[in-house]
Amino acid sequence: MKQVLPGDIVAAKANMIPIISKMYCSSSKVLLIVRKRPHVISGGGFVVTDYSQKVIFRVDGCGILGRKEELILRDGGGDALLLIRRKKQAAMVEVLSLYKNWRGYTSDYEGSQKLVFSLKEPNSFLVKNNVMRISTEPRVSKKDWDFEIKGYFPDRDCSIVDTKGNIVAQMAGGKKEVPGLMTSNDLYHVVVQPGIDQAFVFGVIAILDYIYGESTRC
Repeated sequence: MKQVLPGDIVAAKANMIPIISKMYCSSSKVLLIVRKRPHVISGGGFVVTDYSQKVIFRVDGCGILGRKEELILRDGGGDALLLIRRKKQAAMVEVLSLYKNWRGYTSDYEGSQKLVFSLKEPNSFLVKNNVMRISTEPRVSKKDWDFEIKGYFPDRDCSIVDTKGNIVAQMAGGKKEVPGLMTSNDLYHVVVQPGIDQAFVFGVIAILDYIYGESTRC
């Protein structure tokens, strides 16, 4: 399931951060490829594969679910891993709010939902630097946030970084990491660092895709 980059030395141990599940944390750097699905044929969303084109994740958005501001991250077999929703607020409250809040939930076998992360989308010019920040449950830092988004997602020049400024996942559309891969706005790659939960990373990317009006919107 996990693609090891050429030249990487596989670490014997890594500091795992299993936000969704430890089965999606690798002891080595992982490169995955995102392919957006056309709305007309597939209802939009996107598919995540390794370099051998094995499907690792799939994201369904409005075009498939028929509901706005709701996303589902599925594993390669189609089972739901993560339900993502934007928290609803009264219209007047939302206008005055500094942020729009997105929340990611997992479900147990009885169907009970558990909050695993929240993403704050700036909703006001008063927000310093217009930064999107993510908090996880349980927390992984002593600050009031655990990760933030750097760069500009539509340009595929975007990273998820921790509170110390370390890049934990990086999106790119160039050929530096994947020689020979023809990239475009609909096809790009993501490098996830050792120990980082890949399901969490693509849950965050699903939200960014929706916020910027891409494949998960309708």
